[in-house]
Amino acid sequence: MTSTEATGRPTGTVPLPPVGTGPHRRRLGVVALVATLGGLLFGYDTGVVNGALLPMSQELGLTPTTEGVVTSSLLFGAVVGAALGGRVADGWGRRPTITLLAVVFFVGTVVCVAAPGLGVMVVGRVLLGLAVGGASTVVPVFLAEVAPYEFRGSLSGRNELMIVIGQLAAFVVNAVIGTLWGEGDGVWRVMLAVCALPAVALFLGMLRVPESPRWLAARGRTDEAYTVLAAVRSPERAAAELDEIVRAAATTGPSAARGWRALLGDRRLVRIVLVGAGIGVAQQLTGINSIMYYGQAVLVESGFTRSTALVVNVVPGVIAVLGGLVALRNMERIDRRTTLIVGYALTTVCHLLIGTASLVLAPGDPARPWVILALVVAFVGSMQTFLNVATWVVLSEVFPGRIRALGMGIAVACLWTANACIGLVFPSVVAATGITGTFFGFAAVGLLALVFIWRAVPETRGRSLEQVGTVPPASAHAADGSTGAGR
Repeated sequence: MTSTEATGRPTGTVPLPPVGTGPHRRRLGVVALVATLGGLLFGYDTGVVNGALLPMSQELGLTPTTEGVVTSSLLFGAVVGAALGGRVADGWGRRPTITLLAVVFFVGTVVCVAAPGLGVMVVGRVLLGLAVGGASTVVPVFLAEVAPYEFRGSLSGRNELMIVIGQLAAFVVNAVIGTLWGEGDGVWRVMLAVCALPAVALFLGMLRVPESPRWLAARGRTDEAYTVLAAVRSPERAAAELDEIVRAAATTGPSAARGWRALLGDRRLVRIVLVGAGIGVAQQLTGINSIMYYGQAVLVESGFTRSTALVVNVVPGVIAVLGGLVALRNMERIDRRTTLIVGYALTTVCHLLIGTASLVLAPGDPARPWVILALVVAFVGSMQTFLNVATWVVLSEVFPGRIRALGMGIAVACLWTANACIGLVFPSVVAATGITGTFFGFAAVGLLALVFIWRAVPETRGRSLEQVGTVPPASAHAADGSTGAGR
């Protein structure tokens, strides 16, 4: 078992010089801001359908089934994008991959805005899905590899914050456009077109962002890796951190297998990837994205009018952003496992309360829509404060360097598969069982997720990526002094 010092780093390792303050901290912040525009696009493209779907359905003549197809086509595209994104980022580099994704975001937006019918719309949504899936894999890996371990969680977590900011922006844009233009022909096209602006900003910004130093070092380009580290660290820290990266690579060996060869040849790596996939799937099976995609429809079913639901739907988006800010503050204060366990406990309680409220308060009761709205807001707040940021941070940290992008790609592909299935069937499930049956089902899955997190997920806080990759899973629970199960 690995013990730790007060710093959270395992004993027996050479302490790194402090990160320090100065221009390098500001440069690191700019790098993170540019990269997380991918998260903003992720959030806007997945959230915009929430308000655009009803007017789109009227103009294009969609049925409940084809509404699910339009929504889930992006999600199934994201499965492929996530799986391919890791492989492309490993071979081509993190920076050029994110730059390419910005182009795909822009092209997908143009196709959706110009879509004359269902077929072209699905093509555009699949393109957006490829970009969303790729960004959800590559951006967290890039942020984790460029960040110092002392605040890797809060820096990597900015991507999830940008995702919910993007979703909130989509809700606000939908509400403003829907209020000003009503539900006339083409209003949904304006809602979708806004996405082109951050896509252009991401493309231009990535042209000036450096490559991941760990990707460079893994390919023997140590001089370039040092140049990148020296731009976002103090000189002493850059040299010491590069030495640690190089020593970790030497321990692995220059001829060591990487990617699929490494994964399929090591049962321990397979176990880590299965744990990562489980973390991603469990997060989606809370049903959080059913609220993000179909929140307006849920609120209409609870008793709000369509116009009122479009406006009050902004409230969960605001709470998601506030919860994300709290989560970032807690990333370096609370163990990852503890955060996840608290999150699944709270969200499961919220599911039970939403199902109970919809059962006890009959349709037509004036209190029903407001009670359900309050509980939905509590659910979204719990998700964002304890689960969403922590999930993406753990996924960016838990895989060893030899399979980091590949493992992230597999885990996120599984996450998007679960997301897509929920997006496809959610309208039909709500139509068949109502809010009551739907959220009781989410509660049952939440209990299973709690057991999984408790028994299988390791602790990653307070250790460099190289140390995370060398601690055996059985001892990882306690590697930073956590008190959860598995010690």
